[in-house]
Amino acid sequence: MLKFMSLSSGSCGNCYYLGTGDDGLLIDAGVSLKSLKRILEENSLSDASFSAILVTHDHLDHIRHLGSFCKRLHKPVYTTKVLRTALLRHTFTAAWFGNCSRVLEEGIWNDIGVASVKYFEVPHDATQTVGYGIDISGHRFVIMTDVGRMTDEAVEMAATADTVVLESNYDVGMLMGGPYTYELKMRIIQGNGHLSNDECASAIRRFWHTGLRNIFLCHLSENNNTPDLAFRSASAALEHAGVEKGTVALRCLPRRTPSPLFLL
Repeated sequence: MLKFMSLSSGSCGNCYYLGTGDDGLLIDAGVSLKSLKRILEENSLSDASFSAILVTHDHLDHIRHLGSFCKRLHKPVYTTKVLRTALLRHTFTAAWFGNCSRVLEEGIWNDIGVASVKYFEVPHDATQTVGYGIDISGHRFVIMTDVGRMTDEAVEMAATADTVVLESNYDVGMLMGGPYTYELKMRIIQGNGHLSNDECASAIRRFWHTGLRNIFLCHLSENNNTPDLAFRSASAALEHAGVEKGTVALRCLPRRTPSPLFLL
């Protein structure tokens, strides 16, 4: 049985667990080591429940505690060649990342413990940002947490998955009518920032297929979105695609608190 949970999802920090319970992967390191161990323990897991860490990009809400993880857990950290170079120089990771760093080969599936992993680039204003396809325990799981716009490659990968974790960051009306500066609003909406509810819904219509069983909406904005708005937008997309109600489990991941441990 495959297990998935979000430990935190949003600009306050990002970290996700995917595994069998005996082994698996951690995706991003935006929560403290103390929080990581506590949350895993509360779900009958531990730091022995994963054997490697994947990094999506080098923004602080995804790597804030990666140096601490490297220093104390000594787990291999898999990134692209570009991200490896950036993390070797980053203030929060430079001191401890080097001995743990591993490079993922581009364009192929990389074997990591019980999983096979392939990365794909997505637009976002970091040094480089990637999503991951992960084959594990008979499932294909796809995660993309920060996506300025959907690419054909991202859609094609999601169209092969039974579980997709996808950003649904903001409601356009809330963002444009809200207190953010004009410059910040433009940063968010102009293709290298974040994915709106409408753009997320459009992506769902494109990648839905009969094997899809779970969609998790992640990285919801605290100021420019609500779980209800994101859910209703994605739910309408599934209805528009003719998906029978109950066929796909649709859930919003909480921002500041852990999600339940889901069995996929």
